[in-house]
Amino acid sequence: MDFWVRAAQLILSLSFLIVLHEFGHYLPAKWFNTKVEKFYLFFNPYFSVFKKKIGDTEWGLGWIPLGGYVKIAGMVDESMDKEQLAQPPQPWEFRSKPAWQRLIIMLGGIIVNIIVGFLIYIMVLFVWGEEKVNQQELTKGVAVHPYFEQFGFRSGDKILSVDGQKTDELSKLGMEIMIFGKTHFKVQHDNGKIETIVLPEDIGNKMWENNAEAAFGFRYFPGPLDTVIAESAAERIGLKKGDQILAINGKKFVFYDELVTELYHNKGKKCELEIKSGNSTLTKKVKVGENGKIGFLPELKVNTDTSAIYTQYYSFGESFGSGFSKGYKSIYANVVQFKYVFSKKGAESIGGVGSIGKLFPTSWNWQAFWTLTAFLSMMLAIMNLLPIPALDGGHVMFLLYEMITGRAPGQKFMEYAQYVGFFLLLGLILYANGKDLIGAITG
Repeated sequence: MDFWVRAAQLILSLSFLIVLHEFGHYLPAKWFNTKVEKFYLFFNPYFSVFKKKIGDTEWGLGWIPLGGYVKIAGMVDESMDKEQLAQPPQPWEFRSKPAWQRLIIMLGGIIVNIIVGFLIYIMVLFVWGEEKVNQQELTKGVAVHPYFEQFGFRSGDKILSVDGQKTDELSKLGMEIMIFGKTHFKVQHDNGKIETIVLPEDIGNKMWENNAEAAFGFRYFPGPLDTVIAESAAERIGLKKGDQILAINGKKFVFYDELVTELYHNKGKKCELEIKSGNSTLTKKVKVGENGKIGFLPELKVNTDTSAIYTQYYSFGESFGSGFSKGYKSIYANVVQFKYVFSKKGAESIGGVGSIGKLFPTSWNWQAFWTLTAFLSMMLAIMNLLPIPALDGGHVMFLLYEMITGRAPGQKFMEYAQYVGFFLLLGLILYANGKDLIGAITG
């Protein structure tokens, strides 16, 4: 059931964004009297689920839910309609229009995705407000990723400010460090002492290399294991769903982050686990991986500081400023993330539609749905702007070249570039979704 709820949210979100993106191309094309031959949600090789011709345009629904497209007459695109391109240019064709009009047509989808992203963020804040955390009400402080202990952080600390600004979020503090370069933290330790901690300038790369993106979070009481990852060290020693780790090397825990820290500090070493399994208490030895994990996901109990969580509501006017700020941060984060994606770990972390689907909650939640849809809208805009042939950004790149030099690339060159871009994207799609499929099969 969880799978189908996530799948439904993913399909609805992407369908909404794809249709609006393609309208971003369709509308300026029509404004400039350019013929649009097809408008499709999803791809339709060999046949269409539905199609209907209205005027010059065939409107349809494809059967491969990986995107959508508009086919604009006289344009070198993924359709590779060489027969049409071999004919003399017609006044209603894309290739006959001035470069500035073609540029607007190609940028239309990206611009619409950005505008839609901003509008959704504004709407979400106005309708539902925003969940915040009052650090002063965190009686047990925050859970700190063990990697940050070397800089002076400890679980139980309270984060009073970041770069001089009061902070009211926990889950996004890691992003504030990695993406926005925040390095100066004012913290209050559990003994009451207040200290300023300054992180190194290259901390973002170090976090990425050490799997420490989730720098801070709530402190949870540990519960039974929810999932034991297939072929992991945990599975090899016989751990199963419902078991509970009581102690590691004789050390018992009050909070889940203490268990995580103990494993992290024993990377590559053998540890003795005390486990409650059913009505029995067992002792087992396990070798901790170099990443500080053994391969399980816990069933987290309610966090210990729910009273510290509150909802900040916004007036209609206030939601515009705050929504615009969230939209800007989303765009900026999508751009900066490429410095992490283009790395060995980044290549290993690439996922397809299955990975995107897991971002959605397992129960239908409209606030979460629209927040993720806004994020995906910004992500699609940035991804489509990449200067890769077959993407909007590839066409924009060639159009800018034409506008600067005064001459357009040859048709044969554009066709070959389209082929290269198409196979590059196809390979990336197969790789990303293949990884998701293998992960689903192996658990």
